[in-house]
Order: sequence, then structure tokens, then C-alpha cells
Amino acid sequence: MKNKHYIFSLLILLLSITNVWSSTITVCSTCSVKTIQEAVNQASEGDTILVKKGIYKEANIKIDKGITLIGEDLPTIDGEEKGEIITIGADNVTLDGFKIINVGVSYTTDYAAVRVVNSEGFTIQNLELEKLFFGIYLQKANNGKVLNNKVRGEAVTEFNSGNAVHLWYCKNVEVRGNDVQNVRDGIYLEFSDNITIDDNFSKNNVRYGLHFMFSNNNTVTNNVFETNGAGIALMFSKFMKVENNIIKKNWGTAAYGLLLKEVNDVDLKNNIFLENTVGITVEGSNRLVYSNNDFTSNGYAIRVKGACYANQIIKNNFLYNSFDISYNGRINDNKFDNNYWSNYTGYDLDKNGIGDVPFRPVKLFSYIVNRTPETIILLRSLFIDIIDFSEKVSPVFTPDDLSDENPRMKLIDHDRN
Repeated sequence: MKNKHYIFSLLILLLSITNVWSSTITVCSTCSVKTIQEAVNQASEGDTILVKKGIYKEANIKIDKGITLIGEDLPTIDGEEKGEIITIGADNVTLDGFKIINVGVSYTTDYAAVRVVNSEGFTIQNLELEKLFFGIYLQKANNGKVLNNKVRGEAVTEFNSGNAVHLWYCKNVEVRGNDVQNVRDGIYLEFSDNITIDDNFSKNNVRYGLHFMFSNNNTVTNNVFETNGAGIALMFSKFMKVENNIIKKNWGTAAYGLLLKEVNDVDLKNNIFLENTVGITVEGSNRLVYSNNDFTSNGYAIRVKGACYANQIIKNNFLYNSFDISYNGRINDNKFDNNYWSNYTGYDLDKNGIGDVPFRPVKLFSYIVNRTPETIILLRSLFIDIIDFSEKVSPVFTPDDLSDENPRMKLIDHDRN
């Protein structure tokens, strides 16, 4: 028993000595260590590398030990378009405070400014990335953080550009406070679970502001997705929360604020959909709850393409959209209740704040436009008002049971604090 206690005490002492012996290596043009790769080669597990302000023309920097790499006054790492710039292949690595430019472009290899491979416990933060192909690429990397990075691409088409933050087969990663613009997808997830996407700003990206594929149990909160090819695409995924986001001005012939394709069990709450061609396009998706959202001045607020069942649309504001709800067929298995509709013209004789007449949000004209898009030019004509009124009185083409039985008379105040 005494021997066991002695061995345990010796281990504690050795760990303490190891921490005391960890050191800081300084890199600068006048220092004994002049390159980042040289400093990494010299470093031991747990060491810190401090890189002074300057320009370091280096590519293919390999980090294979758990170290902290810190830039002082945002030094620049210039990859000179030679390929990947930094590759992290060890656990417990922190990369903090660099400007990284000139990633190599290839149509066979996804070169990145920073790649993290098979690693745990990483932190990538306070970087500025420019002239890139891919920005931050996480590959089978778990339990890490991507925080407060600024990414500026020069994407023109989706075929010659990469993504700003790319996750592939990752788990338990926090992506927070990043500003990503002018790339293919602002943030992309594939086969990645338990990811937190919070407080990011994603703008002017060629394809999607945020893109999910085969990724489950993820949270998307407090982000802004603005003027992208499309705002968010959630595809072939389940068990997600999308709350308190602003999704606006995603305009184009194939643009939408949010695409939901083959997704299940998603909570969509307290989001703002403003001035999008389509607020939400949904197809083959079930058990979704849309609550406390604002749909304002969109072409379509919600466009249902089919095979969507057991969904709830409750306590949302629908304000000045060309079409509030669009359906392709006559079958409805979804619940609409307690929403505010700016197009509602009913009355409230008992003054309880709920309209006495149910509201039917699907117009016959939306059914016509879905089949013949060119007819949209007739949108404001008297003829269209007449056929919409006729369909409302006696539904023939639109779902006859799709109505909000308790339409609100006043705008719902959604507290987003």
C-alpha cells in the first residue's frame, strides 16, 4: 500500500515538474528562431510559441504536438499560393491572433488556410483569413472551438471557391462569433453532430450562408444570414434548434431564407425572415415547430412543396408577404393556429383578441404561380383578387382544411431578449 502511495506521489511530482518546464519560444526576424515551423520543431508538449508582428512567408506548417501558437499584433503568414498553410494534427492546440493569406487553389485538393485533422480540444480564434480557397477546415476533429475569426474570400462561382468554416465528421464543436463573407458556403457541416453555431455573421456568400448535410442534434442561434445565394440549407438531418436568427435579403430566382429538405424534429423559434424571395422552402420534412417567428415582406413566407406532415405553425407574424403560405396539393396534415396575418380582414365581436372568422392563408393564385411562374405579372390585378376570393369561399384547388381557426387581431410581440 505504501508503494502505491509513493508511486502516485511521484507521478504528481513529475506532472508538476513538466508544467514548470514548459517554455515560451519567440519568433521574429531578429530572434534566434526566425520561422514558425522551426519554432514548432523545437517546441515540446505544452509550450507556447509567440510570433512577433511581421510577415512570415511559410506554407505547409505542420503542428504535431499540443502547443499554443499566439500572434502578437496580428502577424501575417503568407502561404504564397503554395498549398495548405497550417495543418494541425495533435490534441490541445491553440491558434490565436494571425492574419493568414494566399492559400493555394486546386481543383483536386481542398487546400485550407488552417486544417485540423483527427484532433481533440483545439481552439482556433482571432484569425483574419484572406485570399483563400477553404478557410478553416475541420476533419474528424472533436471537442473544439472556432471563435471570432474574420474570413474574406473572393468567390465568384461555387465551382472555383471553398467554404469559410468547413466541418466534416466532427462532434461537439462550438462555432461562435465569426464573420464570414464572399466564399462558397459561409459555414458548412457534413456528418457533424452536436455542433453549436452561435452569433456568427454570414453575408454575400455565393451559395449558402449556412449549409447542413447529414448532421444531427445541432443548434443555430443568434446569427445573421444576409444577401447570400440562400440563407440556410438544412438537408437530410434531424433534431435541431434554429432560434433567434435574422435571415434577410436573400434574393434570386432560386433563393430562399431557409431550405428544409428531408429534415425531422426541428424547432424554429423567434427568427426574423425579412425581404427574402422565399422565407422558408420546405419539402419532405416532418414534426417541425414554427413558433414566434416574424415573416415580413418576403415573396413567399412559407412555401410547402410536399410530403410535410405533423408540423405546427403557431404564434407567428405574417406581415406584407406576397404569399403567406403556398401549397402544391390539396392535402394538409399541419396545424396553423394563433398566428397574426396582415391580410386578415375578419372581425372580433367579443373583443378577445382572436378573430371570429377563420383565416385561409393559401391563395388560389399561389397555386397557379407554382405551375406557371410567368403569371406572377398579374399579381396586383383585379382579376386575381376575384379568383382568390372565389377560392376562399369555395375551395377547389387549395387544401380545404388549411386554415387558422384562431387568427390574432393584433401583432404578436415576440420578446427576443
